[in-house]
Amino acid sequence: MPPVPLPESARKHMLRTMMLIRVVENQVQTLFSENVIQGTTHLANGQEAVAVAMAAHVNPRRGDTVTCTYRGHSHALALGMQLRPFFAEMMGRTGGCSKGKGGSMHLTDLSIGLIGTFAVVGAGLPISVGAALTAQIKRNGSVHLAIFGDGSVNIGAWHESLNLAAVWKLPVIFLCENNLYGEYTPYLRTSPVAHVADRAAAYGLPAIIVDGQDAEALHAALRQASEHAQNGSGPTLIEAKTYRYSGHSRTDPAAYRPAGELEQWLARDPIQILADRMIADRQIDAQEIARLQAEVEAEVNSAIQWALAQPFPNTETLYEDIWAS
Repeated sequence: MPPVPLPESARKHMLRTMMLIRVVENQVQTLFSENVIQGTTHLANGQEAVAVAMAAHVNPRRGDTVTCTYRGHSHALALGMQLRPFFAEMMGRTGGCSKGKGGSMHLTDLSIGLIGTFAVVGAGLPISVGAALTAQIKRNGSVHLAIFGDGSVNIGAWHESLNLAAVWKLPVIFLCENNLYGEYTPYLRTSPVAHVADRAAAYGLPAIIVDGQDAEALHAALRQASEHAQNGSGPTLIEAKTYRYSGHSRTDPAAYRPAGELEQWLARDPIQILADRMIADRQIDAQEIARLQAEVEAEVNSAIQWALAQPFPNTETLYEDIWAS
């Protein structure tokens, strides 16, 4: 059964944001190949629906927070990180959201609720649990999201986080982006159960399996989990079945994927799914989509040029911003 349609304004916002994320990720790959972005990168092409649906339920003014993985560009942008500090951070420039010291895997912006993206697998999970405990103590009604991949679910911190959150009924949502691969290894080669959500029963948690390519279906699942957390019932585990079009990182060609798998998922592109629905409902047409595409491309190109003009941080700043005051 298709999800209940969202209002036209919400649909347009999600569609435009997904288009923006796709353009950004393509540019990140180009800039990396040109050695403008150094270190490593992990792209989320194909997973945009998860990011925009998640962001629709985060209210920083209420105190909501998000932690996510090193594949976190999409989440940061969906939450509202501005393009200029985003690209400056990618390039290691002082105008970046982390003053050029974090790079691709360490994006932070507390004004949009983003505690951070984490290079260590699963590192954000206990931090989100801690944020949820703070919310419970303060009784401020906030909800806290821990976003992680299927590669995180076999580490101790994952089990400890779900267990503690369940015992204390903390207002946290555990959102798994199951893109079928933990780095280069298929999920089913590392797990004895077919779905990450199957593990929720061991902790007494409600679990939702949702189509990770459908932004509206994800939106509905996250609304349900958010309401569950806010009414004091505790955490929910959501497993979004999604797919990354590119390899794990950098220059990975993803030769380990079986023939035809990528094409099957490309046929279920999250941007196209929402666009087709909006076209069918006469909320948008091909001309408007082309206009949006040109608009986001211009915005991204402008931000890249701004970031390129920013300086690199001085070595004297190495020991700054280590401790919170």
